[in-house]
Amino acid sequence: MGYSLDELLSIAREASSHASKEILKIYESEDFGIDMKSDDSPLTKADKKGHEVICSHLEKTGIPILSEEGKHTAYEERKNWERLWIVDPLDGTKEFIKRNGEFTVNISLIDNGKPIIGVVDAPVLGVQYYGISEKGGFKSTNGVEDKLNEISAFDEKKEGLKVVASRSHLNEETQSFLNKLNAPEIVSMGSSLKFMMVAEGKADIYPRFAPTMEWDTAAAHAIISAMGGRVVTPEGVELIYNKHNLLNPYFRVY
Repeated sequence: MGYSLDELLSIAREASSHASKEILKIYESEDFGIDMKSDDSPLTKADKKGHEVICSHLEKTGIPILSEEGKHTAYEERKNWERLWIVDPLDGTKEFIKRNGEFTVNISLIDNGKPIIGVVDAPVLGVQYYGISEKGGFKSTNGVEDKLNEISAFDEKKEGLKVVASRSHLNEETQSFLNKLNAPEIVSMGSSLKFMMVAEGKADIYPRFAPTMEWDTAAAHAIISAMGGRVVTPEGVELIYNKHNLLNPYFRVY
């Protein structure tokens, strides 16, 4: 059967909530089961469990799934997918291991390269953000639903713009970007919650001059887009998904 976008959003939200509950059980346990991947990034039991739970929900839609922790289908096959789910079962594994709560579960539906549904769950914070194309962005806090305000344009010359950046790891490109602003204020956050700072109006812009993969950004991008915001390269081109190379270019969110 074909599902409506509202039904697909509902399935993604349920998948995310279920995965969050399972991830929290591991978060509150003594054993994270930490392994290292080939790129030296950490992998825990929670990443694997989140992947399993999410896929068990999404598979019934018949839409193919591209998950950070799953089998990465060759582009020759992927390029024929008009729609696909892009999933990061646990974004911010380092935050998870540090137990600082700033990690998320990310699920996005991509349609012809564009993210049209996004769910970003922050299990420790008890918050789920979600967005659907042309209907806006929402925040559910322990079951209480709020619609988020549309993202409004801002003036780059304005004094005291709030910029999402790492206080401890400011690379040269980010510092150069900050130097062009008028007395900017830095705000910090882990994982895809950086995007949600912009979504909630707690930050004006999030410039990213470091590598990210499509599953790191797709869900949050969908929410930002649904709210009238933009996720664009330094040249002003909107990020697209299901590319041959799943590495994103540098971008900014506003």
